[in-house]
Amino acid sequence: MIPLRDNIPPRTFPFVNYSLIAVCAVVFLIQLADTTDQVDQLVDDFGMIPARVLHPDQPIAVPVPVLVQTPIGVVQEIAQRELPAPNFSPWLTLLTCTFLHGGWMHMLGNLWFLHIFGDNVEDRFGHFGYLVFYLSCGIAASAAHLALNSTSTMPTIGASGAIAGVMGAYLFLYPGAKVMTLVPIVFIMQILVVPAPIFLVIWFVLQFFEGTFAITSQSTGGVAWWAHIGGFVVGFGVAWLLGQSRHLRPPVETVRPNNWRRTIVIRPGQE
Repeated sequence: MIPLRDNIPPRTFPFVNYSLIAVCAVVFLIQLADTTDQVDQLVDDFGMIPARVLHPDQPIAVPVPVLVQTPIGVVQEIAQRELPAPNFSPWLTLLTCTFLHGGWMHMLGNLWFLHIFGDNVEDRFGHFGYLVFYLSCGIAASAAHLALNSTSTMPTIGASGAIAGVMGAYLFLYPGAKVMTLVPIVFIMQILVVPAPIFLVIWFVLQFFEGTFAITSQSTGGVAWWAHIGGFVVGFGVAWLLGQSRHLRPPVETVRPNNWRRTIVIRPGQE
């Protein structure tokens, strides 16, 4: 399911959310310019490698794909490349890794989800609070992946965990929201208006089952499912705690007919 838009327009310009999107996009362009011979120096330096975080004094060899000529043709194999010791505490990579991406689809998919859900969360948290919340969710997501993959030497990168935290907060903050969603059904692309809780719960359940399968199958590499799960749970929990303590801005409702006009209604007594 691909979200196209929701029916909750923000009251203020979400400049923090747009700034985060811009920073991730610029860093990705720098990655492209800095990649030589399939070596992404930014990923080597700033990607979160669990084994390096927990054992910074030990040499780390990361897996890299290489093309090998065989009697049946060219095949891809996995080789090992040793990384030098980091010039800074590898614990910092729990945050720096959230601004790196592994490809165009990885980057565009993440930033699109952030665009859809982030502006409304920023509206409730306030600009500075949202920035702290986003970065904290990114660190929490990295920590969840670290805890369950402590011996992995594969770099973990991507804003997915932090964005999962934004989605978790959105689930608590906007239980009545709706999301216009593109749903591919066989060869037909269908546009449906889906209640936001259904969209987000389905997304979370898929992450949970994929993460559980990755553990039981002893999978290495691929998607950091438990970073998504950890970020989502932390995001929902933080929003719930702030909601209970009344430290959030008042909620916004929208009135939109079928053409989704941008009309804002603030609940009486909560201006």
